Order: sequence, then C-alpha cells, then structure tokens
Amino acid sequence: MDAWLERLRKQIDGATTGLTDADWRRAPELRWNSAQIVEHLGRSYGSTAKMLELSLSAGRPDVRPAKLLETILRGLIVNLGIFPHGAKAPAIVMPTGNDGPAALKQAMENLERMDAALALAEQRWGRGVIATHFRLGPMSAEEWRKFHYVHCRHHLKQIRDRVGRLA
Repeated sequence: MDAWLERLRKQIDGATTGLTDADWRRAPELRWNSAQIVEHLGRSYGSTAKMLELSLSAGRPDVRPAKLLETILRGLIVNLGIFPHGAKAPAIVMPTGNDGPAALKQAMENLERMDAALALAEQRWGRGVIATHFRLGPMSAEEWRKFHYVHCRHHLKQIRDRVGRLA
C-alpha cells in the first residue's frame, strides 16, 4: 500500500480500535456520529476507486483543464494540508446508516481497492493528471492520495472529539 494511504489506514485503526456501540453512535446534535463518518470515508474511497476503474476500462483518464477556484482549493488541501470546514458532501458519499464495524470493514476494503486503482492509473498514465475531482479539479495519483489523507485526518479529529480521545 502507498505510504500516504498506509498512514491513513493506521490512523483510522488508531481512532476506531476499541470503540463501543455507544462510542460509534455518539455525536453532537445534527452531526454525523463516528459510524457515519467512517462510512462516509469508505464511500469516498469507493467512489474514487470506481471512477478510476471506469477510466481504466475506457482506456483514457477523465480529465479537463483546471479552474482557478479548483487550483486554489487543491493547493489549500493537498499542498498545505488544510481541509475547510462546512462543505456539504455529495450524495454519492453520504452515509446510509451502516453500524460502526460494518462501516469500518467497508472503508478498509474500499481503501485497498482505491490504492490498487491509483497505482494502476499511475502506472498506465504516469505521474501527471489521472482524474478530475468534482471540487478540486484534475489531480495526479499522488495528489489524490494526499487529498484522501487530509480529508481523513479532518474526519478522524471529529471521531476523537466525539469519543474523548487525544490525537
């Protein structure tokens, strides 16, 4: 597994190991609980994997030129490691209600699937742009990995806050 994604995997393990049913369900009012957060992460890995798998099957990456706002957001998240708060997740990655252990299992499976798809896309198309993110624009495999790492770190802080764990 790629180093960024291996770090991500270890951090998910660290944040979720030993969670009770009550821990998985605990959340501030009108906010996601830990199970929903992990399900969201897993769905984001799965959607990235599926997008790449479709491009690989088509024989070409799905890319377009970057827009200015995308370039700024990508720089903020991928280069500086700052994930903005309050952005609404797209429907495809919204949690559907899996319990914590099921969400965690699916997240880890999708993480491996995404890692494999990123590696194959990078092997086939090189270190340049391999796919277009809906908000961040065209990105390389390395940028995709860093994006998912920063995105995960953002959400793992929320899990730690909900269950009273230090980073």
